[in-house]
Amino acid sequence: MSKSPTTIPIERVEQAILLIRGEKVILDADLAVLYGVSTTRLNEQVKRNSDRFPKDFAFRLTKGEFDNLISQFATSSSKHGGRRKLPLVFTEHGAIMAANVLNSERAIQASVAVVRAFVRLRQMLASNAELARKLEDLERKYDRQFKVVFDAIRQLMTPPEPKRKHIGFHAKSLKR
Repeated sequence: MSKSPTTIPIERVEQAILLIRGEKVILDADLAVLYGVSTTRLNEQVKRNSDRFPKDFAFRLTKGEFDNLISQFATSSSKHGGRRKLPLVFTEHGAIMAANVLNSERAIQASVAVVRAFVRLRQMLASNAELARKLEDLERKYDRQFKVVFDAIRQLMTPPEPKRKHIGFHAKSLKR
């Protein structure tokens, strides 16, 4: 009797997907966790099978991109015992290829979750684009009568700007 592998929630994978250079990608460290291997092991296998990872499957971040990630996500820096090399990032196809070169049961299962997460993100983007197209068609059809309604719907479709916490000390002005 074989043990059934644990399932990986698609939401967990979706949270690991980043937009870098206009591509949806997953960091090597995040992919390694999903596949149940160390980042070093994942990168070794990618290096050994480099012909399977063209630039549109995996690429190394630049120093500027990595510094941006550190500032956005509080990723460990090499100054504090973190990464020594710039990370690799994997596109959807690269993540699948990584599962193939790792060839473990967990990697295979995780690759299915990765594919489902990328597909779900693509569907959400497509449905939003379809909704915008339908809204434009209705707006042309009903012209100015419902302009206020269309503007309100468009405003609801726009994601809100994230609220940013102010960092630092803010002195209160003294009233005399």
